[in-house]
Amino acid sequence: MKKILTLILALTMAVGLCACGGGEEAPAEDTAAETVTLKVAASPTPHAEILAQVVDVLAEQGIELVVTEYGDYVVPNTAVEEGAEDANFFQHAPYLESFNEENGTHLVSVAPIHYEPMGIYPGMTATLEELPDGATIAVPNDVTNEARALQLLAAQGLIEIDPAAGLNATPNDITSNPKNLQFKEMEAAMLPQIVGEVDLAIINSNFALQGGLNPAEDSLASEDAASEAAQTFANIIVVKEGNEENAAVLALIEALQSDAVREFIETTYAGSVVAMF
Repeated sequence: MKKILTLILALTMAVGLCACGGGEEAPAEDTAAETVTLKVAASPTPHAEILAQVVDVLAEQGIELVVTEYGDYVVPNTAVEEGAEDANFFQHAPYLESFNEENGTHLVSVAPIHYEPMGIYPGMTATLEELPDGATIAVPNDVTNEARALQLLAAQGLIEIDPAAGLNATPNDITSNPKNLQFKEMEAAMLPQIVGEVDLAIINSNFALQGGLNPAEDSLASEDAASEAAQTFANIIVVKEGNEENAAVLALIEALQSDAVREFIETTYAGSVVAMF
C-alpha cells in the first residue's frame, strides 16, 4: 500500500510540474508605459494656443505636454538654459542669436513652426498718409524686433536705413527721415497698451492679438508673408544645446508640423499667423 501511495504522489507531482512549464513560473509582464513629461515655455498667443492642439496627440504617445505661459522675452530663455523648462516657443532665430550673444546662453533652434507678420497700427494718426511731421512711433526695444520695425517703415517709404545695418538697425542708422519721425522704444508686450498715446505703433502679431487687435483688419501695413522676412523671422521651437534629439521634443515637432495644426492656424488666425511647414 505504501508503494502504491508513493507512486501516485510521484505521478501527481510530475503532472503538476508539466502544467507549470517544468516548475518555472513565468514573470508577469509590465505593460504599463512610463509617462514622460515635456515642459514648454510659451507666449500665450498664439504659441500656447497652438501647443494646446497637440496635447492629446502627445498623450497617446505617453508624453505629458505641460505648457507654462510667459509674458516676456527673457525668462522663457533663461528657464530653458537653467533646465526649468525643456523647450520654449515664442521667438525667431535673430532674437535667439542676439540673446545667446548677450547672455552667454547655449540655446538652439530645432524647428520653424509659424510666422507672425509685424504690423503698423494707428494710434492718434489714422493713416500713413496723414502722418504729421514730428510724429511719434512706438517700436519694440529689443534689437532684432526694433530693426524689423524700422525696415517695415522703410518699406512704406517713410524713412531710409543704411543697408549695412541689416537686422541690427537702430534709429541711429536712419539715413533719411523727411518727416522727422520720433521713436519711442518700449518692451514689445507693452505696445498694444499705449497705442493710443502715440501716432503709430509697430507691433508683433502675437502681442497685437493678445491686446485685442486684429492684425488682418486693423494694421495699416504689414510684412509680406511671402517675403524673405517670413523665413528670417519664423517662430521656432528652442531647446538647450545637446537636447536636439530628445525623443519627446522630436515628437512635439512632428505633432506641430501636421496638417491638423496647419488647418487650425489658417482658420483661427486668418493670415495673422502663417504656418511655415
